[in-house]
Amino acid sequence: MKTVISAKLKLNTTPEQFHQLRATQLAYRDSLNFVSHYAFEHDKMSNKIALQDGTYHDLRARFHLPSQMACSVPRQVGATYKGLWTKVKKNAEDRKAGRTKKRYKGLDHAPTYVSPTLTYQYKKDYSFKTDNHVSILSLEGRVVVPYTGYNQHVALIQREAEIGAAKLWYDKPKKQFYLLVSLEIEIADPTPATHTGIVGVDVGVRYLAVTSTTRGDRAFHSGKKIVPKANHYARLRKRLQRKGTRSATRRLVVISGRERRLKADANHVVSKRIATRHPNSLIGLERLTDIRDRTKHKHGKHASKKQRKANAVYAKWSFAELQGMIAYKALMQSSMAIKVDANYTSQACPMCGHTCPENRPQKGLMFICQNCHYTLHADLLGAKNITMRMLLVRQDWTSTGILSECPDVSDKEAKAARLRRYAELRWSLDTSPSDLSRGI
Repeated sequence: MKTVISAKLKLNTTPEQFHQLRATQLAYRDSLNFVSHYAFEHDKMSNKIALQDGTYHDLRARFHLPSQMACSVPRQVGATYKGLWTKVKKNAEDRKAGRTKKRYKGLDHAPTYVSPTLTYQYKKDYSFKTDNHVSILSLEGRVVVPYTGYNQHVALIQREAEIGAAKLWYDKPKKQFYLLVSLEIEIADPTPATHTGIVGVDVGVRYLAVTSTTRGDRAFHSGKKIVPKANHYARLRKRLQRKGTRSATRRLVVISGRERRLKADANHVVSKRIATRHPNSLIGLERLTDIRDRTKHKHGKHASKKQRKANAVYAKWSFAELQGMIAYKALMQSSMAIKVDANYTSQACPMCGHTCPENRPQKGLMFICQNCHYTLHADLLGAKNITMRMLLVRQDWTSTGILSECPDVSDKEAKAARLRRYAELRWSLDTSPSDLSRGI
């Protein structure tokens, strides 16, 4: 099987090359906004071929884009509109079913592109040369720039990896260009014999991740130092935006991206620890689609200040990013991340199976079973329940030879059947992968 990773290469440009790349970036961004308005005015069009036919000559004449870039811009805008149309249709279904009253407003106005990041196609817009140099297309032709990067990524580029598209990213505070290259590398196919370990991962804010294995090993990855700092940057950015003065704007440029980079760094650290500690394993993750709507506290004018603050905290952290990092780093350690249903992982007792909201008094730190009085840290309980569900997934894999990386939630009857099977699971340290043929 194959997996895709990103290599971040630092471009060591001369002043002339810097201005050429910067001008290309800004022209590419302006082109995206031009095509976006064209698509909006033509019934919010998402067909990339029709967009290219309608805007190609304008992009060439007005923004002086090279031919390949003039083809890439309509594709990117078409993909954006297609994603927005998907959200509009999903919102219409949810409103009709009574799951929400809010109308999605993403297509009320033409999407605006703010970031100057542009996309390059390999061997068309850019190519690698010898001695760590890369040839990049600009408005004035090709520029050959030396680059540096992580040794393993540079080695993959020079040897075995299949190189894909790249993005030219500009770090504005540091005035530095980076080339983000996608690399597709070959990974050995997983089998029940090679993936013997079972790990459950519960993600959250208080603890970014809590892991549990079938052998009783556990680990808590705290966000105690990271989350308050990220919240500080968010509050500071909000105050500066509200102030709106020139000095506030300059300060916003300086601190731009700090909150995002801080969270990304924390997720990188946690995901690397989990992946390296559990090689040759199946790592269970919760399927978190629509999790914010399912777990949202009371909101609106009737919500208390504490409830609104809790909603804000849970909405800020990027759980999907952390899970994505765990998934691709696990592949590098000969492991594999599998998603399971998240329903009732924090309410189900692993000892007696009793499931009810009252098992989490006031949704606090402790889980206390109202039936058997089993007590455990709530986040660790979630990790344990995920571990048991992963055992069930591995049992099905062993018996059928088919491994599903994500549960199918479109079939309500199939999901209900899975939840009934989950309710029959009980925690025991005697359980191991070798016992799966006899049942859990």
